[in-house]
Amino acid sequence: MSLIRRGNVFDPFSLDLWDPFQGFPFGSGSGSLFPSFPRTDSETAAFAGARFDWKETPEAHVFKADVPGLKKEEVKVEVEDGNVLQISGERNKEQEEKTDTWHRVERSSGKFLRRFRLPENAKTEQIKASMENGVLTVTVPKEEVKKPEVKSIQISG
Repeated sequence: MSLIRRGNVFDPFSLDLWDPFQGFPFGSGSGSLFPSFPRTDSETAAFAGARFDWKETPEAHVFKADVPGLKKEEVKVEVEDGNVLQISGERNKEQEEKTDTWHRVERSSGKFLRRFRLPENAKTEQIKASMENGVLTVTVPKEEVKKPEVKSIQISG
């Protein structure tokens, strides 16, 4: 069975935190009606939602993420606890000069971190990552499924 994340569909392999009050006027955080929820500052939240695609082919699990403007040195791909793929990165805010007048700031900055629990058939020691034209591709090879050996037994009698 493969799961595809579409919109707000629950993804059991993702370890992201979900804030049910995100976007409401009372919000989350210290100044809200619900201060016990973790707070994300708006600067980080804009880029924190880095979108990932995860597809499974017969040979591998392939993760793709759009990370425009990031260099490969600004992105980390790691494996934690043997089967958790962690992908993180940071886009720094552009330095402001005192003499500059900004008319519009729409490009996001901040950090992102995504974790995916890999299935048991993942070969974590052979993971490969590449980045081309602002798209990060992480390929996790799968172990070959060994077909059970079938031995015919003669029936006597």
